[in-house]
Amino acid sequence: MRIGVNVPNFGPGTNPDNLARWAETAEDLGFDLLMMSDHVAITPDVAAQYPAPFYEPFTTLAWMAGITSRIKLGTTVLITPYRHPLLVARMAANLHELSGGRLVLGMGVGWAREEFEALGVPFERRGALTDDHLRTLRAAWENDADYRSGQVPIWIGGNSDAAMRRAVRFGAPWHPLRFTMPWFRDALVRLGEVSAQLGLPVPGLAPRIRLRLTDEPVEHADRRAGEGTVEQFLDDVEELRLAGAESVLLDPYHGDPNETLRPEAAWQALTTVADHLT
Repeated sequence: MRIGVNVPNFGPGTNPDNLARWAETAEDLGFDLLMMSDHVAITPDVAAQYPAPFYEPFTTLAWMAGITSRIKLGTTVLITPYRHPLLVARMAANLHELSGGRLVLGMGVGWAREEFEALGVPFERRGALTDDHLRTLRAAWENDADYRSGQVPIWIGGNSDAAMRRAVRFGAPWHPLRFTMPWFRDALVRLGEVSAQLGLPVPGLAPRIRLRLTDEPVEHADRRAGEGTVEQFLDDVEELRLAGAESVLLDPYHGDPNETLRPEAAWQALTTVADHLT
């Protein structure tokens, strides 16, 4: 099972020096993936959670590919309807080839209504657009004489039943985000039911969980996976492994943009879990 890191590519403390240190820290600690999120127009609904400056993921990941050598690079998640699918197909194919086959393209439908409006993309059609774009990407990558990347690995992000169905239909790993373990157990049952209904295999699993270590156990009912003592964290990761997760992405961002000014705390948490996972 691969373990990855979700790198904040936004907020007041984000700059080239810190992004480089994130990449170097994740690779030096032996993590397998380095991933980041996606927004294009930092409208008020986006800024409330992910304030400027916001570094565009394809540009930033291409730069990170040049300062790393082994770690895989990806998006968690690229908001699929925001860009023309042929543009995404080319950027992803080029980055995949130039990085030596290290790209993982996590994709989702998006949620920020004001951002959709700013970009002129119909919010109500985001699900249908995502399906159309995914089909276009895979069709484009079949032209190996042009795109030269083969099929770039795709994850389907989102916690909804629609995201589960999309993962099943496209045969791509399902990438749920920041959930409780009881929710995840129930979701696995639903995922199996969806697969049976569609007559298709159960897709792989690539969940994203929190990384928030505490000195005392976290016992409340809405404890997120990855939150609590080191022992609780390791128990969650082991349960995900036993459930069949191919990759687990660790998210050390706790929701306060000022955390980006003090990334050392997140790096220490990553060091702690790396010591226990090796």
